[in-house]
Amino acid sequence: MGTKLIVLAIVSTLLAYYVYIPLPEAVDERLKLMLVDACFRSLEHLAELTELVGFKHYMEMMMVLTVAESVAPSSDENVNVTDTTFNKVPVRVYEPSGHRPGLKRAVIFMHGGGWCLGSSKMQPYDLLSRRSATELNAVIVSVEYRLAPEHHFPDQFNDVYTVVKYFLQRDVLVQYLVDPGRVAVSGDSAGGNLAAAVAQQIQEDPEVHAEIKIQALIYPALQTIDFNTPSYQQNENMPILPKTLMVRFWSEYFSCDKLLLKNMMANSHATLESRGLSNFANWSIHLPEEFRKDYRYALPDRENVDSSVRIPGVFDPRAAPLLVEDEKLKALPQAYIATCEYDVLRDDGTMYAMRLKKAGVQVTHVHYEDSFHGAFMFITWPTDFAIGQKMVSHYIDWLRKNL
Repeated sequence: MGTKLIVLAIVSTLLAYYVYIPLPEAVDERLKLMLVDACFRSLEHLAELTELVGFKHYMEMMMVLTVAESVAPSSDENVNVTDTTFNKVPVRVYEPSGHRPGLKRAVIFMHGGGWCLGSSKMQPYDLLSRRSATELNAVIVSVEYRLAPEHHFPDQFNDVYTVVKYFLQRDVLVQYLVDPGRVAVSGDSAGGNLAAAVAQQIQEDPEVHAEIKIQALIYPALQTIDFNTPSYQQNENMPILPKTLMVRFWSEYFSCDKLLLKNMMANSHATLESRGLSNFANWSIHLPEEFRKDYRYALPDRENVDSSVRIPGVFDPRAAPLLVEDEKLKALPQAYIATCEYDVLRDDGTMYAMRLKKAGVQVTHVHYEDSFHGAFMFITWPTDFAIGQKMVSHYIDWLRKNL
């Protein structure tokens, strides 16, 4: 009996040691977040092992979570849900039930997951789309774009661009009873990246006659120049998105080349091209003082001809929307940008908000000082967080008032 108690005590201590991570006092429900993060880390370790032995690519193993959370299209008394394709790109469409007077709003939503993971069919996104459709009387188009490692940039961008362009056709808007003046693009994380990129590029397409009214970006990833911003440094080891995972997502978006990953991790992937774009993501200029703190800005100026030079697209604005000139920002639609204090991507969204404001774009920048990356999707049991519910409620309320 004594031996069993000793073994139990040792196992419990080791488990507690694995689960525990120091978290800022401002973060609520810290124990729950530790447990969720421990599950994520366990899956990451398994993915690393399966890739090491040559069984599966790291991201293919990480997709287990996506598959586990997928739900079938299911209509109810509030929403009609269908899986279809828009110009050969899979989408899940949510249409509010009933016959309310007037034309509807529409939101074209791009899910997160680092361009490698995630799905419009995951339960949190399904719940978000149902709630948005019902409360906004809006058609929600959730895009099922292609993913890395099988597909790299610009495939993901091309898929979401194709869907937006297709939906903005007059006959399609009529089919779904949508007001052509009330269409939004939106997304979280990598999806926020895609939404921002589409908003920039669609305005220059002579074949598109309708306009995007607003863009809603939830902790978007927006720049490939500098992975050593204050938020990358401050939140290097924060759940759910440590720096190593975010940089790997970026690397996999462009290529499976391990040299690119190595150089990005060291922040030494700069090229002559990127040095010319550095000011667009210069956080010593585009961040407020309270975010800069005591961090020192260093121009990422090490030219590496071995990796990023050979891999096209790393500094393409369609992949990194922050890297566009001010002139192109002036014509962009009104923006909602949500950032979280404990998120490596905090500064990406903040710099974009500040640059848009300077360009004359109307911007609502909501910064959650007690939140972390991924919270927006933590709205279903057992990973439901109060901060996630708060973020979703604020997002929908803003859409109701501005779309």
